[in-house]
Amino acid sequence: MSAPSLTPSSSFGYAFTYDVFISFRGTDTRYGFTGNLYQALYRKGIHTFFDDKELWKGEGITPSLLKAIEESRIAIVVFSKNYASSSFCLVELVKIMECIKGKGRWVFPVFYDVDPSDVRHQKGSYREALTKHEERFKDDMEKLEKVQKWRAALHQAANLSGNDFKLDDIFLLDRREYEHAFIEKIVKEISNRIARVPLHVADYPVGLESRVLKVNSLLNGGSNRGAHMLGIYGVGGIGKTTIAKAVYNLIADQFEGLCFLENVREKSIKHDLAYLQEMVLCKILGEKAIQLTSVSEGISLIKQRFKRKKVLLVLDDVHKLEQLQAIAGSPNWFDSGSIIIITTRDKHLLASHMVERTYQVKEYDRKEALELFMWNAFKCDNVDPSYVDISNKVVSYASGLPLALVVIGSNLYGKSVQEWISALEEYKKIPNEDIQSKLKVSFDALSEYHKNIFLDIACCFKGYHLEEVENILHAHHDVSPKLGISVLVEKCLINIDMNGYVTQHDLIQDMGQEIVRQESPKDPGKRSRLWLPEDVIQVLQENTVSKSMWAV
Repeated sequence: MSAPSLTPSSSFGYAFTYDVFISFRGTDTRYGFTGNLYQALYRKGIHTFFDDKELWKGEGITPSLLKAIEESRIAIVVFSKNYASSSFCLVELVKIMECIKGKGRWVFPVFYDVDPSDVRHQKGSYREALTKHEERFKDDMEKLEKVQKWRAALHQAANLSGNDFKLDDIFLLDRREYEHAFIEKIVKEISNRIARVPLHVADYPVGLESRVLKVNSLLNGGSNRGAHMLGIYGVGGIGKTTIAKAVYNLIADQFEGLCFLENVREKSIKHDLAYLQEMVLCKILGEKAIQLTSVSEGISLIKQRFKRKKVLLVLDDVHKLEQLQAIAGSPNWFDSGSIIIITTRDKHLLASHMVERTYQVKEYDRKEALELFMWNAFKCDNVDPSYVDISNKVVSYASGLPLALVVIGSNLYGKSVQEWISALEEYKKIPNEDIQSKLKVSFDALSEYHKNIFLDIACCFKGYHLEEVENILHAHHDVSPKLGISVLVEKCLINIDMNGYVTQHDLIQDMGQEIVRQESPKDPGKRSRLWLPEDVIQVLQENTVSKSMWAV
């Protein structure tokens, strides 16, 4: 047996041949501004494609230029007065704007002594140039359609955030100093962009790409106006953070400011909300020391500083509404195009914050689960056939939970088949602590009443019809359990299938049963619930039934 073909990587990212591609009108700026910009980028160690030979002819892009555009992470487009008079430049621009839709790319427009509105709406010299192109192609419908694409590309590029270089009222002696400062500003911003290090996502990103593309499609859907919030929810250990990191890496270069605030739940236990606000402000603004006196001050500062800044903000493992209200209270706190991604175990939390776009992370299917387990258990694609049967049993036990597959696979690495068999039997009796602690976080956040309903279902009523469960729990607790059951569904601790039966992930059920077992590890009679026939028989024979005990 061999593991599936897969090349593990440390991040879900994309490599580029060039850091920067510069698009410009040679006769306007080659031996002035653009040439100086290229030299500044070169001195900074930024790998830049700069067509300094001007060997092109006609309107077609040479294969080398086409390849350079496709393999560049950032495109700087220098819009000068005569840029649009070059059909070659316009064809090049169309290609650049097509590539911006790809993975991890960014276009940075520079308006060199032209008004951005002239480029955006094709006025002034841009109107004259486009009119001449249309006159030249008036008898060729196919080429006239190209002109419309050129117009669209100009409009799209001019709408992007860039820099405006004005020569009006600048004395000749001041021009060199002004240009130098302007170029340094561009180089600093480009340097900051390419210095962004992708987040480590996973050693073995099995099944990740399809999930990331699904989330990205949700981000791209709907209106392009305003900021957008998206929630990723699911049970602990299902891979929410992993997916969020991969999406972050995929789209990060499209934003001016970035922050991935990991483990919000954990950080909020150790620090207050103002501290979390400070972390977000410092990371996105690139400032080292921001101190807040109150959450209210933090809200005002976030709204003030991010209102005109396109940001990507990920709030990972959020568990309280107040955390969202303090850091990302509303989409209108952020500039248009900003994206706020929230990962949580609580679906209702997203609804309460009016997050309309949501993605529920599901368990791995059998094939994905086997792939992930194999990579962690064997670290290679050569698997001893004697491990096939026990591997399938371990994968069945993990029930598609990535955390379990990684933890168990890593624990079994290098061990014999007999040790695997022994370990699996042990896991079934006493669940792994690393897995249990991750899952138990959701349980710990419940009220006492909801904890009791959860334990009742985990120990006694998984697989029962919802109506039957409601009737039994109502009689036992003397309170309708409808709301409590809906809370457990929202927190991904139970599910109700299409036929109305109560279902639950096997490892979540194990977690609940282990909580009850730990009430009295050696004496079942002191536990609040019994579900194993041997425990029921022992308790009845020894007459040690507690008053609060459930037994099935």
